[in-house]
Amino acid sequence: MDAPTNLLDLDAEAMAAWCAAHDEKAFRGTQLLQWIHRAGVADFSAMTTIARSLREKLTETAEVRELQPLSDHTSEDGTRKWLLDVGQGNAVEMVYIPETSRGTLCISTQAGCAVNCRFCSTGKQGFNRNLTTGEIIGQLWLANRKLGGVAASGDENGQRVISNVVLMGMGEPLLNYQPTLAALRLMLDDNAYGLSRRRVTLSTSGVVPMMDRLRDDCPVALAVSLHAPNDALRDDLVPLNRKYPLRELLAACNRYLDRAPRDFITFEYVMLDGINDSDAHAKQLVSLVRDTPCKFNLIPFNAFPGSELLGSLRQRIRAFGEILLQAGIVTTIRKTRGDDIDAACGQLAGAVQDRTRLAQRGARIVPLVPVQA
Repeated sequence: MDAPTNLLDLDAEAMAAWCAAHDEKAFRGTQLLQWIHRAGVADFSAMTTIARSLREKLTETAEVRELQPLSDHTSEDGTRKWLLDVGQGNAVEMVYIPETSRGTLCISTQAGCAVNCRFCSTGKQGFNRNLTTGEIIGQLWLANRKLGGVAASGDENGQRVISNVVLMGMGEPLLNYQPTLAALRLMLDDNAYGLSRRRVTLSTSGVVPMMDRLRDDCPVALAVSLHAPNDALRDDLVPLNRKYPLRELLAACNRYLDRAPRDFITFEYVMLDGINDSDAHAKQLVSLVRDTPCKFNLIPFNAFPGSELLGSLRQRIRAFGEILLQAGIVTTIRKTRGDDIDAACGQLAGAVQDRTRLAQRGARIVPLVPVQA
């Protein structure tokens, strides 16, 4: 007997194809998207606008497979973190960051990561597997339910509970392209979550060919993990740079801006004491991005077990940022959130057993998650 289809895996096109394959009209696919994503309903019997015959067919052949939380913690500042079971000893984490004007959900696209950036503890864990579309969008689906909201409605003030989504959790989204693309399309679909392209941000370490594909397929806001002003240093901090050096990366950023929903690229820059935080480094950055409309997000580094790196002092970060500001570059210093529940950037620590050799030597899942868009 075939395994039931997880309808969370299906974007609008795939849902229409599923309906056609089961001798159902295309509008039934739209109804299913609305019930599952806008209303957050998983029980087919509760989908009262759908014909009983289809509901019976759904019960026999399909499911809405909910991710199971292994832990759920809320910080004193309101930040909320879930550790989610994705099977076979793997887990990923998502984080919700409430603010006065918005609520941001940070989600993962892979269990582990193969990019192995020097400052990122997820890379030290190694790569386990890509998440499916259902596991990616299922994080947003679950968070809406857990937070007491649904996709198309808001709280008592008329605001969405989750107004922004950032793909900045575990993994490199562009190395899990097709499932990530389908999840993005669901986020933007008015029959699902109806988010603006400006309010969905994908973070990449710089997979140049896939940046070009995303520009053509589904351009959302883009954040690029830069972290160094020259190739020699970035080769060490972000090994992917050896394949796609800065010249190629910046050219891809400029191409992306032709279709981007925002008129700038956000560059993320983790501040590492004595490594990439000098005045000279800041001046090199100014020269590097001179022809690329951008803003910088300076990220205080949070040390993790086994890391030999230290975070820059607060005054050094401010001085570094001032050089960028004086050059006319919009620059912010990321506010650290959720320290008391290990939900700050680089601190997420899901103590689950995975299948990598690193884990067998005692590593833990500790993903780098920028927690403020």
